[in-house]
Amino acid sequence: MAGLHGEYRHKLDAKGRLSLPAAFRKALSSESLIVTQSPKGECLYVFEVEAFEAWVKSLFARFGGFDPSNVRHVKQRKLLNSRANDIVIDASGRIGLSPSMRSAAGLEKDVVLVGDSDHFEIWDASKWDEFCEDADLDSLFTE
Repeated sequence: MAGLHGEYRHKLDAKGRLSLPAAFRKALSSESLIVTQSPKGECLYVFEVEAFEAWVKSLFARFGGFDPSNVRHVKQRKLLNSRANDIVIDASGRIGLSPSMRSAAGLEKDVVLVGDSDHFEIWDASKWDEFCEDADLDSLFTE
């Protein structure tokens, strides 16, 4: 899979469908995707299946990996997987977001799709604008 990059402003239709940018459709190697809430609930993360599994695995890496004998690990992985939903890109290049998914991230009509290398995110447009205002890129380029 090529990297997912860029910011694209779109609108959800009345049925909760969202057109994917052509650049994202080209970068994705599969029509099967997994959508889940971001850890803090500010947006939705959308992964290809393999990238989602790698992401979940990476969350346990700082503990030496997932330990099936660790009750906390089992509960955490179970919760992560329960929040994941399978979606498919339709013939028109759209994905459908259920009412519960839209509600979890506060998505209404105006949304922003943001590429983040191995996944993309779907933000409410006003939340994304606030996030951008609070980000400090200058600190990356100064000593």
